[in-house]
Amino acid sequence: MTAASSGRLWGVASGLGAGAMWGLVFLAPKFAPEASPLLLTAGRYLAYGLIAAVLIAPRWRRLAPLIEARTWRALVWLSLAGNLVYFAFVVVAVHLAGVAASALIVGMVPVVVALWGLRDRSGPSLSRAAPPIVLAALAVALIGWRALAQGEAGAEGPTGAQALIGLVCALGALASWSAYAVGNSRRMARLPEVSPHDWSLLTGVVTGGLALILAVPAVWTAQDWSGGQWLHLAGVCLGVALLASIIGNALWNQASRRLPLSMLGQMIVFETVFAFVYGYVWEGRGPALVEILAILMMIVSVIWCVRAHAPPRGAEEPPH
Repeated sequence: MTAASSGRLWGVASGLGAGAMWGLVFLAPKFAPEASPLLLTAGRYLAYGLIAAVLIAPRWRRLAPLIEARTWRALVWLSLAGNLVYFAFVVVAVHLAGVAASALIVGMVPVVVALWGLRDRSGPSLSRAAPPIVLAALAVALIGWRALAQGEAGAEGPTGAQALIGLVCALGALASWSAYAVGNSRRMARLPEVSPHDWSLLTGVVTGGLALILAVPAVWTAQDWSGGQWLHLAGVCLGVALLASIIGNALWNQASRRLPLSMLGQMIVFETVFAFVYGYVWEGRGPALVEILAILMMIVSVIWCVRAHAPPRGAEEPPH
């Protein structure tokens, strides 16, 4: 096995591990249903920031000279897009549209990133990229129709209008995370001297600082909580921060360093698959026929996207 092939293999393995960790994010609102989206977002990222600050402290003297003012500005933007804004959208989407619908829509990140990659010289032609993109859009339309139909039917849970708001929030999460995936990969490529793990911790420190701004209005939404409720929320926030933010982000940054952008976006399918599995286990049910069809369409779409981005047989793939 060549060094390039080995690097790709580790990149895919890192992407799979990140997906397994990130899939837990869709269960966080279920673990703390009484917490407002603002409170859950602030709590998770305050915990992330504290853990990141402790872990990065021993290496701060070496890292500080490497981080310029424009890099700090990029970290603020990435922290907002990939963490605070994204997670707030996900919390609302899960509450109003459910785990399955939210995970499937966010699972379109590979397709959106593939569209973004059409502008790159190494990107495929629109004629090759269009069919899987259309297939993914149909999958989202199918799962969205089911979520709205369930709400209008008066089943237990959100109404049709609430489900629609949840689907719009899921689309907002999709746009936010797609922008993060592209921006994070390109920013890391400009800083080879900063390890993926350190970059994740720097993002965590900045995110924690931004979460402090949310803390006061967030706590205001839970003035009448008991001590037990606060302890439960703290446990959920620490767990999600450690597994999804610290470990998941570190694995994702490893994948970002080892995989080209055209392949990197496809790794998000692992998050979708794990989110579905966790959601069905939590709800104690199997997927409905419409959900199975939508999942299969999304998986086929992602595989199709990968093939569309593969270089022609015998051609040399451009370097990452």
